[in-house]
Amino acid sequence: MFNRESGPCDKVKELRELALWSEGMVWVTPEQHGNMTGVIKNQIDWIPLSIGSLRPTQGRTLAVMQVSGGSQSFNAVNSLRILGRWMRMFTIPNQSSVAKAYTEFNEDGSMKDSPYRDRVVDVMEELFKFTLLMREHSDFLTHRYSENKEECEGCSC
Repeated sequence: MFNRESGPCDKVKELRELALWSEGMVWVTPEQHGNMTGVIKNQIDWIPLSIGSLRPTQGRTLAVMQVSGGSQSFNAVNSLRILGRWMRMFTIPNQSSVAKAYTEFNEDGSMKDSPYRDRVVDVMEELFKFTLLMREHSDFLTHRYSENKEECEGCSC
């Protein structure tokens, strides 16, 4: 994933570019051993907190969801929320956890009509609404005195 001479591989560069481009993200993981999988954690870890003076995730909206092979749990979504907060994202209040996921999908990969599917749609609608609301206010809400001390000298920040 990383070469000392050439830096991150093309897929990591693409991931970082998409993080900078996005206004909102959806993080979904299977719950494995009571938490998110290593694959999603590694992918999130490849998005740095800052690239020079840019923060690729700061001010973005975030929806979190998980699927489980067994009974319903919220361990993975709770961990995703913590990561989102750490990365200065606005995590929406709604979330989804699909229990016994192996019973909830059709052969073509689409979700069966069920309360779980309704919940996933609700989460996506909420993400869309919060992303629209945040669009005009993200810079204001993410401005930090400690990061802008020099430009704040003598102003009312």
